[in-house]
Amino acid sequence: MAGTTIVRARILHTPRDPFKHDDALETYEDGGLAFDAGGRITALGEFARVRRESPGAELLDARGALLLPGLVDTHVHWSQLGIIGAMGMELLDWLRERTLPEEARLAHVTYARATARDFLRLLAASGTTTALVFGSHFQDAQHAFLEEAARSGLRIASGLVVSDRYLLPEFHHTPDAAYDAGRELARRWHGQGHLRYAVSPRFSISCSEAMLEACGALGGELDGALVTSHLNENRDEVRAVAERFPWADHYLETYDRHGLVGARTVLAHNVHPGDAELEQLAHRRASVAHCPASNAFLGSGIFPMRRHLDHGVRFALGTDVGAGTGLGMLKEGLMAYQAQLLTPDGVRLSPAHLLWLATRAGADALGLGDVTGDLRPGKEADFVLIRPRAGGALEATLERAEGTEDALGALFALAREDSIAEVRVAGERVGPEPAGSPLHSPA
Repeated sequence: MAGTTIVRARILHTPRDPFKHDDALETYEDGGLAFDAGGRITALGEFARVRRESPGAELLDARGALLLPGLVDTHVHWSQLGIIGAMGMELLDWLRERTLPEEARLAHVTYARATARDFLRLLAASGTTTALVFGSHFQDAQHAFLEEAARSGLRIASGLVVSDRYLLPEFHHTPDAAYDAGRELARRWHGQGHLRYAVSPRFSISCSEAMLEACGALGGELDGALVTSHLNENRDEVRAVAERFPWADHYLETYDRHGLVGARTVLAHNVHPGDAELEQLAHRRASVAHCPASNAFLGSGIFPMRRHLDHGVRFALGTDVGAGTGLGMLKEGLMAYQAQLLTPDGVRLSPAHLLWLATRAGADALGLGDVTGDLRPGKEADFVLIRPRAGGALEATLERAEGTEDALGALFALAREDSIAEVRVAGERVGPEPAGSPLHSPA
């Protein structure tokens, strides 16, 4: 079929939720994924059948590689790329001593644009096709980021971060000024290509009630916009919120009272929730970004996954760079697996669970479950090809893997940036930068 491309590879995806279905993982050892000129998937299955149905299609022969849906990062800070690995502190000290000084450098637009370009390039090089990206406090810097995001081809949701207390003075806006700046950015970028706006109060410690009200007003005006912030990450943070909002029964209520908790809300961490908060999150259909590497790096605690499951709260994975230890979602899945084994009430996760949390669960959290997250026909062709480095541990392990689930487990344990061969969004290549010979071959 003219305009159709078929990718031949070992294909794995989770079109069903493995927390609810035993047969969630769907695999094709010699698989074919076909997509049309518009980037929409038209067929998925064994390669021979897919090829037979589209005999004139262009062939991308990636035998020896594994094809997964594009990875989805539900919480990452582009403004913190420069401080990955800043060790030795818990959350509030880390913010004060390392994070805020680095973010202040984004007042210089040249530095901000260079950081944005590096961040987006590295995001794609890690296999991530979709991300909810925590932005900058500076309007010009955030405009530069969104401009670069539009050029990148990635699916990005991001917005101006707003605060009016607690942080550095240069980060503070009045509620009216924050509303106006956010509305201006949203009018320019929301819905342009693969971009969406995300209303982003930093966290309740740094926002007055008037600021949270302004955020709720802006979110209510923007059809399809997301809301993102932080929740119950660190016990000192939770205590500080209680001191600043004595009327609130819990942290979540500081957002909920101002209309900021709904089906398009993603709140990062939630390591220390109360049952009432979990009930309210489930009732509102809000989602949590689980960031296990960051939670370990800052000593915040272990995510209570079983309690989230028991209450029916949606959650997916986020890298949380720069407290997180890198932009790779496969590494984040491994960290989630390990952390759950270390708590008596932890959930024993399988490779299928990790793939779901790194792909389809994230797409659902971001309101994109009908667009991306798995490889069913009708969705857009967002995928990553993983080819083990010759002579490396991943190659040796895959050669000995006894089945597809073992192979998937090896990817989460061993595959990192050097294994990412090709990344596409809606069929268009977005990274990594080409190296070596192309994968394409004649029909």
